[in-house]
Amino acid sequence: MKNIKIAIIGLGYVGLPLARLFATKYSVVGFDINKQRVNDLNTGHDATLEVDDKTLNAVLKKSSESELGLYCSYSIEDLKDCNYYIVTVPTPVDKNNRPDLTPLYKSSETVASVLKKGDIVIYESTVYPGATEEECIPVLEKVSGLKFNTDFFAGYSPERINPGDKEHTVEKILKVTSGSTPEIGVKVDDLYKSVITAGTHLAPTIKVAEAAKVIENSQRDINIAFVNELAKIFNLMNIDTHAVLEAAGTKWNFLPFKPGLVGGHCIGVDPYYLAQKAQEYGYHPEIILAGRRLNDSMGGYVASEVIKLMLKNDLKIKNAKILVLGITFKENCPDVRNTKAVDVISNLKEYGIETTVYDPWASPEEVLHEYNLNTIKDIPSEKYSAIVLTVAHKEYEELDLNNYLETNGVIYDVKGVLKSKGIARL
Repeated sequence: MKNIKIAIIGLGYVGLPLARLFATKYSVVGFDINKQRVNDLNTGHDATLEVDDKTLNAVLKKSSESELGLYCSYSIEDLKDCNYYIVTVPTPVDKNNRPDLTPLYKSSETVASVLKKGDIVIYESTVYPGATEEECIPVLEKVSGLKFNTDFFAGYSPERINPGDKEHTVEKILKVTSGSTPEIGVKVDDLYKSVITAGTHLAPTIKVAEAAKVIENSQRDINIAFVNELAKIFNLMNIDTHAVLEAAGTKWNFLPFKPGLVGGHCIGVDPYYLAQKAQEYGYHPEIILAGRRLNDSMGGYVASEVIKLMLKNDLKIKNAKILVLGITFKENCPDVRNTKAVDVISNLKEYGIETTVYDPWASPEEVLHEYNLNTIKDIPSEKYSAIVLTVAHKEYEELDLNNYLETNGVIYDVKGVLKSKGIARL
């Protein structure tokens, strides 16, 4: 264990917290192709806010040669002395919701260019069962010229990072591990066990570990789809869905899921990976895809409910001004990847409505680049026909939203967090 030098490939929401943690006990090189990201990290600041400045600066070092700490780099040369390579790149879907393994292929090529005999490559990116050995390993073999399970080895330990969560940090979440041979499985498990205080679970094979990860978020997706469907039903009956869930939640084994928009890089994406693989085996996954369809439809549903409320209050629709509170995919986090708040906004715009998006957490530059939407970080002083809360940022709790409403204006609370009477909720 003393001779271990770790390379973390990808310094995003998953890679940086992991690199920081390993750097407390090992020499770690954090690699990312985004030069601006690397430069920012080397100044001691993480724009994702997953690692605070004090914690980051405590492990940062200026050279890759020192024995302990984290050195961030965009130079492949700095990876050559490493013997453990941990890949933490994103695994998105394309516009047709098909798995896009491009980041995995590219990062595998990068690792393969410096791979040596005896090295171990561990993947953390969420994939379908079989992807590591069927898609990534061939790239490693082809580019490196080395033979799998003879010259180099592999492992899989799925990430369980929850962006914005300062309580369940990486070391406090039990880690599933696996290896390409039983012996390598033990080595991978020992590596993570040395820093993960919550402990580890060594799966028997890489495929088992891959499958375990991909069903975690598929299960959540299906449960949220169920309560979203309940919300649609109870809204037709004029019954408060949140009151129903609160009453049902008094039973000890009732699962506490709430209706809402399902975006982000995990729950809204991972089920498509499992569905794609199932279809390759000739099986059409009905429940998984039905849950995806329902959850993907919620942006349009929210927009239509807001329009109905405005019509009931005799509010003009065309050219009406609506304030949208939140553009990130979840509360108290700057992550805008695959956010479904944009679905609400795009559907409202189809009615000829002008939207103002106020989000104190999101980067306006990133939102403009990703979605061609303008956002502001300070609450405007105007009045609006409607206010739609799509994300439960803590800053919104302090606002008296009635101060921003026109006469007969309406408030729609997607998250069900506002306490005032007369507010419509999903």
